[in-house]
Amino acid sequence: MTLTIGPLRLRNRVLLAPMSGITDAPFRRLAWRFGCGLTVSEMIASGRVASGHDTRLGHAAGSCGDAGPAAVQLAGCDPVIMAEAARACADQGAALIDINMGCPVKKVVKGEAGAALMRDEPRAAAIIGAVVAAVSVPVTLKMRAGWDADHRNAPRLARIAEDLGVRMITVHGRTRDQFYGGHADWSVIGDVKAAVSVPVVGNGDVGSLDDARRLLARSGADGVMIGRAAQGRPWLPGLVAQGLEAGTAPAEPDLLARAAIALEHFDGLIDHYGGYRGLRLARKHMAWAVQGLRDAAAFRRAFNAETDPACARAALVAFWAEARPERADGGPAAGPSAREAA
Repeated sequence: MTLTIGPLRLRNRVLLAPMSGITDAPFRRLAWRFGCGLTVSEMIASGRVASGHDTRLGHAAGSCGDAGPAAVQLAGCDPVIMAEAARACADQGAALIDINMGCPVKKVVKGEAGAALMRDEPRAAAIIGAVVAAVSVPVTLKMRAGWDADHRNAPRLARIAEDLGVRMITVHGRTRDQFYGGHADWSVIGDVKAAVSVPVVGNGDVGSLDDARRLLARSGADGVMIGRAAQGRPWLPGLVAQGLEAGTAPAEPDLLARAAIALEHFDGLIDHYGGYRGLRLARKHMAWAVQGLRDAAAFRRAFNAETDPACARAALVAFWAEARPERADGGPAAGPSAREAA
């Protein structure tokens, strides 16, 4: 099974969520290589795109063919500026424009963008209509269940979006006031699926093949989107996609493979951003990559103190050579290290 978004046919129905500061080009390349059905750029402010000030645009829209179809997510509150930004992205090679109406972060909401648009349906409709009219590529929408428990308007906004020409809708099963706490309510994804005829993708609390299966069964959604669970695990969306198709869960990468992935990711960040910025961005990614391994905390402290990319890389290589899983009870880890297993 796969997903079709207008003329765009995806290779499977598992998508990587757009995450600010995380789903940059190096991360998306890895996720795509491991089988993700679609990767979406970090959220990009429409005003910076329209004015030509956002240097990430080219990487998000046109220069990442090795990360699959270029899908760019835009955020903003002005229909004219959003339309200009969408047009600029399409001109630079974007195959899909995604409108963000789900970001719960205070500074985004304060600017009447992201999830704030769910409490202003006329403005949301104006933005959707303007973006759809501005580009010939498919336009999609990502939103939440609603603003809060008393205003869960996702099905109504989804119908508005479909009527205006949106080709796919992704629903995170939390309201804005939940941020990322509590549990995602997958039933609201089902309510949206029942309200529209375009494909609906479910998002929220999908961290495994079993989670994806349960979300699809409970909601009737056409696909799933994986976000925070992929941090440090860029292979996860592809692994889940394989499992949905095959019916059995593929094995997670072993320690040797994880070591190679971490090093490839580190090198990609340095190549993409340069030594100074790339090293600082690598700190969080490498911290996620070593979760659950023996001496991970000590490694993070040492790695975060490094200021030279070459020294940081050497520390990474040395850690992974001796990496072992940490036992749940805190005792000595069992099994061979990555070096011993090689």
